[in-house]
Amino acid sequence: MRKFYARRRLSVLAAMTGLIATAGLFNGPSASAALPTPISAATARSYLATLTVATEDRTGYDRDLFPHWITISGSCNTRETVLKRDGTNVVTDSACASTSGSWYSQYDGATWTAASDLDIDHLVPLAEAWDSGADSWTTSERQAFANDLTRPQLIAVTDNVNQAKGDQDPATWMPSRTAYRCTYVRAWVQVKYYYDLSVDSAEKSALTNYLASC
Repeated sequence: MRKFYARRRLSVLAAMTGLIATAGLFNGPSASAALPTPISAATARSYLATLTVATEDRTGYDRDLFPHWITISGSCNTRETVLKRDGTNVVTDSACASTSGSWYSQYDGATWTAASDLDIDHLVPLAEAWDSGADSWTTSERQAFANDLTRPQLIAVTDNVNQAKGDQDPATWMPSRTAYRCTYVRAWVQVKYYYDLSVDSAEKSALTNYLASC
């Protein structure tokens, strides 16, 4: 948690800025596929070299330990905010539920017109975070991770693809759309580095191999 705590002071302003920008999404033009741009491949390779390599430990994990889909703006929670951000021509009702729009799933290349066909993926899964250091965090820190709109951690994707991914890391699962894999691993490393999460040896090997071709 050393880097996580060191950066928390710096992240307060960024988080506030992110919330203000998010609130603006509901009044401005429709956005599309706006996952925050990950770090470059070169930076990701540099960050990866500094991550602690450790065996994962799932002991005590419970998804409820990561409060998620909190209120972001007005009646809009995190899921609804990401759907608005990642969709095109999204229309929402008074409860902030998406009633129409179009969403392109970066993981598999599918396009959907019903919000119910999409999940909001935690790019670094909650269980993966727990396994690699989040077990020592406070509840508020886990909540911040589970609702992080500033880092490239949340993205709207095809629901069954997200369910197939589950809690797997890049050693055992990658997006079927190969054009997105470089973005995916850059984002993965950025999130792990920011939150000072460890990687296991197979995960680091896979990330190294994917980044080599970015």
